[in-house]
Amino acid sequence: MERQKKKHKGLKVLLCVIIVLAVFMAAINIIPGKKAAANPFLKAKDALPMIAAHRGGGISNPENTLMAFRAAVNEYGIQICETDLWMTADGHLVYSHDSSINRVACPEDAEKVVIAEHTLEELRAYNMGYNFKDPESGRYIYRDLTDAEQAAKGLKILEFHELLEEFYGARKDLLFIVEIKNDGEQGFAAADIIDRTLAERFPDYRSNLVVGTFHPAIEDCLQKDHPGLMRGASTAGAAKFIISQLLRVNPLFKADFSCLQIPMSYNIKGIELDLTRKTIIDRAHRRGIAVQFWTINEEEDMRALIELGADAIMTDDPQLLKRVLDSYR
Repeated sequence: MERQKKKHKGLKVLLCVIIVLAVFMAAINIIPGKKAAANPFLKAKDALPMIAAHRGGGISNPENTLMAFRAAVNEYGIQICETDLWMTADGHLVYSHDSSINRVACPEDAEKVVIAEHTLEELRAYNMGYNFKDPESGRYIYRDLTDAEQAAKGLKILEFHELLEEFYGARKDLLFIVEIKNDGEQGFAAADIIDRTLAERFPDYRSNLVVGTFHPAIEDCLQKDHPGLMRGASTAGAAKFIISQLLRVNPLFKADFSCLQIPMSYNIKGIELDLTRKTIIDRAHRRGIAVQFWTINEEEDMRALIELGADAIMTDDPQLLKRVLDSYR
């Protein structure tokens, strides 16, 4: 009899623990997390995703050139310009995905032209559309242009402020995603230039631009020395957010970024992790975080993310994404 009483008491204690845990898990998944400040990268509730032109849209036009960004904004109606930044040898901040310009601007057998080892003037001697192939003819259609023609068409390497300047007068609503590629002192200098340029020359774009980096030291610099800049999730920050969501303890996660930029899936030691989950988007939105998927160039994937409710789709082919979105409208 005494043994049965102890057994029943033990079961009651276990049941109470289970109930408490269940209530706790329910509570942390119901109570919204702390929201960030107003975020222009969040789409309206029933709106279609924004178009983010990845490197300006490298399928239709030479990537990271003024030509590409002009077409993306004026012809394809994008809302977000996405690109990368490197420091030159003489302290200028320029747009490029790679640390060198060879892939886009040099013959195959040319000596490597590293951005950090050349001045802006030296880099301006190159045609950033040199290796661009016309998608219809397959020809290198910009190789024979004169220096003046390259400049007129927007095929010279761009400084940070020049892209902002191009649209500042007419498109105060335009958004920007930039990534600081340099680490160390050059990365710190890049953050300083971004902050100072926005404050002094383009104040209306200050809340329209989000900065990201893969370097922890630069991430710390952005947090501590440039708190007024909007930031994208670092690799570690994005991973913590996704893992906390999968473990359903997401409300315990402290969000300190404005945009979560992720691929549709991620491979971890041979395990394919599907990131196209509605719960990821819903829980990010409860914190005022925009969810942006990269780099999406297939129509089927675009449609899947539209149905999912992504805030933005980053693509090398903004022309295709516009056609897909127009079919929904």
